[in-house]
Amino acid sequence: MTTGTDTTPLTTPPAPAPAQAPARAGGGPVAVPDAGTASGTAESVPAAGHAEPAPAGAPAGKSPAGADTGAARGPDPVPAAPAAPAPARTRTAALAVVRALKAVAVRSAAILALVALWEFAPRAGLVDATFLPPISEVAVAWWELAGDGQLADHTQASLIRSFGGFGIAVAVAVPLGLLIGWYRPLADFLGPLLEVFRNTAALALLPVFVLLLGIGETSKVSIVVYACLWPVLLNTISAVRNADPTLVRLARSMDLSTPRLFQKVILPASVPAIFTGIRLAGAVSILVLVAAEMIGAKAGLGYLINASQFNFAIPQMYAGIVTISAIGVAFNQLLVTIERRLSTWRVPA
Repeated sequence: MTTGTDTTPLTTPPAPAPAQAPARAGGGPVAVPDAGTASGTAESVPAAGHAEPAPAGAPAGKSPAGADTGAARGPDPVPAAPAAPAPARTRTAALAVVRALKAVAVRSAAILALVALWEFAPRAGLVDATFLPPISEVAVAWWELAGDGQLADHTQASLIRSFGGFGIAVAVAVPLGLLIGWYRPLADFLGPLLEVFRNTAALALLPVFVLLLGIGETSKVSIVVYACLWPVLLNTISAVRNADPTLVRLARSMDLSTPRLFQKVILPASVPAIFTGIRLAGAVSILVLVAAEMIGAKAGLGYLINASQFNFAIPQMYAGIVTISAIGVAFNQLLVTIERRLSTWRVPA
């Protein structure tokens, strides 16, 4: 029999699904306390932003789950190259100084030998000290001439004449040599005349210059111009004629005009030979001037040498000769330096 109570069967509600554990800051799950645990205790959850200590053997900066726990790091710094030890640098500098001193000693050996022989021979009686005094006496005379200003006055007069004639000769000979070397008809026309004058010594024409131009500055500068003209002119003509024909044909194939051809091909290729003639002319300008100053001059190194000989002041005479030699060496070195600057394209052998 039925009672008043509800006989509908009771269904058991399904067990609630366990809540998904929230992600831990390091990437692993967080343990949630069981609802049926009476104590209600739970596993402690690390604070956000703090990483769990990595186990031993794990790579630095990584959590056990592999997530990066630290801030992003920049690229590792490149280690600087170790500096050379101080003893090595000192040794290298010492070797460089030794090599420089050795080179200077080799280049100066012949000069030092000549100076020693010049000092020793008169004092040992090998030569007459009256006509060849020791170089120490010559040095004393040179110092006296420099002290009273005579040496500076004579040197200035000689340099003005020498460099003036030399500059005029170079300014005339280089363009003329380029024209004669490039244009064959002009070379054929002027060739015989050049051969006549190039074989006539400048000192042989000195009386002619004196007769025509007088004994003043004009004749002295003119004889220097004449003497310096031929080395520069002949070397320039030879340099142009010996220019590399392959380079000339290549430049012509590029439709270069004649001025551009000279600028880009002929002149650079001709610099070494031209400067050979210029250096020869520099030496000739001083030597010829000394001879010209011995006739009718009242100042100059040539006049100093000639007057010292007449007055039998032999040390002063040698002092003038030494000064001329020093000027010649310095002038030649200056021309060599200019040639190197203009020939930087050359590959050293």
